[in-house]
Amino acid sequence: MDNLILIVINILVAVIMFLLGLSFYKSKGKAADFLSGYNARSKEDRLNFDETQMCMEYGRFMMLMAIPFIPGALIDYFVPLLGSGIAWGVWFIMLIILLVKRIKKESGIK
Repeated sequence: MDNLILIVINILVAVIMFLLGLSFYKSKGKAADFLSGYNARSKEDRLNFDETQMCMEYGRFMMLMAIPFIPGALIDYFVPLLGSGIAWGVWFIMLIILLVKRIKKESGIK
């Protein structure tokens, strides 16, 4: 029973992450308002960024962030909590990578 709950949670998180990424990808730049920090920039500062390209890039990365939860669900079938722990660990590392890339991109650091 515990395995089933973990599997459902992993699949649910994967679907939510994928749909969130897909919505960013297809937003044509309108999802930029949901990026923390970016939404506080002035209108003049925002003109320096291609919001459509930025949302597509972040959306693709968010869709990739759904992937660790699929093998996590499979691992949880055999060893409860191990798959979820690995999936969340990989997801957290991917989140850090995304944030570092975003900071570099938005601050102009190469």
